[in-house]
Amino acid sequence: MSEQVTYDGAVVGAELPAVSYPVTRLSLVKYCGASGDFNVIHWNERIARAVGLPNVIAHGMFTMAQAGRFVSDWAGPLGMVTEFGVRFSAMVVVPDDDIGATIEVSGQIEDKLDGNRVAIALTARSGEAKVLTRARAVVRLP
Repeated sequence: MSEQVTYDGAVVGAELPAVSYPVTRLSLVKYCGASGDFNVIHWNERIARAVGLPNVIAHGMFTMAQAGRFVSDWAGPLGMVTEFGVRFSAMVVVPDDDIGATIEVSGQIEDKLDGNRVAIALTARSGEAKVLTRARAVVRLP
């Protein structure tokens, strides 16, 4: 028996509750290995500062992946993300402490489309900074 996901909130204007995703230096090192992107600005504070960054920063694609995770978790196992796009607008700075950083993602149903699809406008923030703009996904609901 497959898991049932309800989409009672899938009406235009409905808010998708925010979810916070922690980001630590360990998260970034794991992402380096998974992505093959070992650019030192994502794990070495000395080099990151030397090139003018405030500290180590998360990969842009790591940040985008958290927004994608938010949408796919909302869609559930029977939903399907058919379109997904963002623009990067600010860095996610990840200090080397026990807390790291947080990426908070929320959404709003923007439009109902044909074929049981909905468009979702996404917001992603880290601290006070909006880290993604023009973030939008289209989901086909079961």
